[in-house]
Amino acid sequence: MLRSWHPGTTGRTEWTIIHPQIEAIATALRQEGYVADRALATALHLMIALDQPLLVEGPAGVGKTELAKVLAQHLNTRLIRLQCYEGLDAAAALYEWDYPRQLLRIRLAEAAKGDLGGLAHDLFTREFLLERPLLQAITAPAPAPVLLIDEVDRADEEFEAFLLELLGEFQVTVPELGTLRAAAKPKVVLTSNRTRELSDALRRRCLYHWIDYPDPDREAEILRARLPHLDGHLAGEIARFMQRLRQLPLGRAPGVAESVDWAQALLALGHQGLDAEACRESFSAVLKDREDLALAVAELPSLLPSGEDGHPA
Repeated sequence: MLRSWHPGTTGRTEWTIIHPQIEAIATALRQEGYVADRALATALHLMIALDQPLLVEGPAGVGKTELAKVLAQHLNTRLIRLQCYEGLDAAAALYEWDYPRQLLRIRLAEAAKGDLGGLAHDLFTREFLLERPLLQAITAPAPAPVLLIDEVDRADEEFEAFLLELLGEFQVTVPELGTLRAAAKPKVVLTSNRTRELSDALRRRCLYHWIDYPDPDREAEILRARLPHLDGHLAGEIARFMQRLRQLPLGRAPGVAESVDWAQALLALGHQGLDAEACRESFSAVLKDREDLALAVAELPSLLPSGEDGHPA
């Protein structure tokens, strides 16, 4: 662990602790095209060191899901993703029996006039078990996988209660097979867009980090990391425009993912800078709502720097 000093705002010397593992995580994510600030890199380090789940909240499109993907790449391990939705239950998240194959086995045994008495035991083995994401994470061999529980706020409170128990023990009982325990405890990342409040019990189980919309400088850095061939000046223009755009009363504010899509669209259309024509041609990559699109087009004179809105400066 190293320390560096710099003049503080009060005129006194302030020390910044440089933790090699934290710096290594930030560097590794940057190499995968993900720009993480020190707070996020620290949260990931603690998640790994303390072996605790990490709950990441923030607006849609700021990189919560992508974080789990690049973390799996950094750890050189498998990513297992559970996409949550309203009505998701334990059966759909854990396992199901492959009933069509079981029925086929029964019919083959009948056709062969085999002994059906012992067939019931053979039908309920791992061969006929369809593992869903949570059970896949439990039964995965080392190295421990990264388990992404995406948009957990979309699931019902009943499923959240089940998830809380699973995160505590990382084992599940299949009546026909017995108790299955994780050989290598997964690294768990939960994401939430805050469409509903999560329980205090789940929050206490996890480490926590909030990812907000980045400032223009960081968003430009993210764009250059994701699109190395993107001109730095255009990246800055896009970042500053998105900052102003998000201040409008939009129904669906665009995230960083839309900024990346927009930059790719502008490059595909051959635009080297932002003006009214470029915006109108490429807004389909940014705004996905009719009212939002109409509002942004109407506000173009205020969103673009003077002289770039198609009118004289």
